[in-house]
Amino acid sequence: MELKRILRLQVPVIVKLAERKLTMVEVLRLGNGSIIEFFKSSDQPLELLINNKTIAVGETVKVGENFGLRITQIGDIKQIIEAMNSSQKQ
Repeated sequence: MELKRILRLQVPVIVKLAERKLTMVEVLRLGNGSIIEFFKSSDQPLELLINNKTIAVGETVKVGENFGLRITQIGDIKQIIEAMNSSQKQ
């Protein structure tokens, strides 16, 4: 019975484009129209995260007028369950 309940849980799924550190001075200078350059090629894979843990990587695809992610590599089921479990503890 517990498994059925777990499988119905909804968890936030995040696709990470890139990340970069900025100084507080740089953050305070941000405004409308500001551009932040990320040091990642646009053709590199994106990360799929659950609870800030990467569970898969993939490439961008267009789905109608929307953005999507085609998964090219995914972790094992244990990693996915652990990521989902830790998101429910928060």
